[in-house]
Amino acid sequence: MKGRILIIDDDPNLVRVLQLSLEREGYEVVSATNGAEGLQQAYKTQPDLVISDITMPKVDGWEVCRRLREVSDVPIILLTAKAGETNAAKGLELGANDYITKPFSIGELTARVQAHLRHTSLPSSQEPSVFALGDLVVDFARQKVTVRGKAVNLTPREFRLLSYLVRNRGKVLPYTTILSQVWGPEYADGDGLDYLRLYIRYLRQKIEENPSKPRYILTDWNVGYYFAG
Repeated sequence: MKGRILIIDDDPNLVRVLQLSLEREGYEVVSATNGAEGLQQAYKTQPDLVISDITMPKVDGWEVCRRLREVSDVPIILLTAKAGETNAAKGLELGANDYITKPFSIGELTARVQAHLRHTSLPSSQEPSVFALGDLVVDFARQKVTVRGKAVNLTPREFRLLSYLVRNRGKVLPYTTILSQVWGPEYADGDGLDYLRLYIRYLRQKIEENPSKPRYILTDWNVGYYFAG
């Protein structure tokens, strides 16, 4: 078994299609038809990845994401019929790892599932234990970040992005390279750059004293980003 996936959606036909497709790929799939049931299944089955619709009665996908992030770093992919950067940004702020607009292809969803599970399982034994520069401290082993002695709350994706930049500090990393290494090669084209820009903005807001004049995460225009150090 490649991993356990929880699908939360009030469209039974979509759930059935996703379940059959993912099971053919070797995943164990559990499902729920609303947010409240989905949270119960998540606490009970401890899935390796969660796919959740946003628009559901009573407990919507935003709330599902928020509650899961209080207790777990499980990768979360949000599904919605509403396009636009505002919705994507809200999902990322609540801790979602990814965002797919309906309608989408099963192949696209499967590729993103594989990418998130692959990066979640990457070993961290080769990472240095702690990195410190100025008022920033990154503890790779404990996956914790402090700025001026205060803990900074990063999502799992934000931490992976910061870790990758820090490990390659001083090098200008092309946008496509960062996307491929942090998100997976499937994200190197298309909308991936929008995700990267959002995450860079969020990281700067969390670790920079002045996000509009960053000290750590710098931009080489038309090329990529780099960590100064």
